[in-house]
Amino acid sequence: MIDPNSDPNEGKLKAFAGKNMGFLDHMEDLRWTILKTGVVFLIAFVVTAIFLPYASQVLNWPLNRAFASLKTSQPMGLVTTSPMAVFSVYLQICFLGGLLFALPFGLYFLGGFVGPALTKKEKGLLIPVCLGSLVLFLSGAAFAYFFLVPSAIKVSIYFNHMLGFDLVWSADRYYGLLVWMILGMGGGFQFPMVIQILVYLGIVEVRKLKSLRKVMIVVFFIISAIITPTPDPLTQSMVALPMYALYELSLLVATRVENRRKAREEA
Repeated sequence: MIDPNSDPNEGKLKAFAGKNMGFLDHMEDLRWTILKTGVVFLIAFVVTAIFLPYASQVLNWPLNRAFASLKTSQPMGLVTTSPMAVFSVYLQICFLGGLLFALPFGLYFLGGFVGPALTKKEKGLLIPVCLGSLVLFLSGAAFAYFFLVPSAIKVSIYFNHMLGFDLVWSADRYYGLLVWMILGMGGGFQFPMVIQILVYLGIVEVRKLKSLRKVMIVVFFIISAIITPTPDPLTQSMVALPMYALYELSLLVATRVENRRKAREEA
């Protein structure tokens, strides 16, 4: 019989002991978690492929909006410049649809996997963290879709017309830009959640994060250079600056989190 006062990690020990799971059992559980997420992704991938014309029309909205806002007579159609380019477009659209649909299920399955190993306090953070991560990812994706990509295209059209260039854009390059922007900004918007968790657990202090401002600016521009297919400074700045603004906002929230944590510890 276990004395409840004998081990501060009683919650975790009971969770593992109740399931009587060894290392290989946990690996099997992880395998099924990944497999279930993969199945959901595959189903969403196939469904997106079935409705590919409609998905393509939705993803063309940022391009159409940019042209419409400039009231230009330039044709808005996309072209393919190689025999295999259409398959690249096909895969990019289906991959994006599969990932966006499978993301909430993946977070749910992951929560079910790590849940038994957490204490009661940590379990209380699990649902808010998963929901917050999902909301931040979708917010970043929406920011890229509704604002970032149309703005970048609008600026590109303006400078092309100013220099007298004809616009002949390949479909695979446009969808590559769109997909990477959506996924990159969705991932970049996770910074606030990561910072709040680190500060809440006492791993990092806000004072240290504030001292890293200059370093984070460089990091954000490096990330923007990775996730933007075109290496122009304007597009990279349009990606990096919102991420830095989020970083500053995260510091404000993290300051309150840290003060509350310290007050609880003193109490």
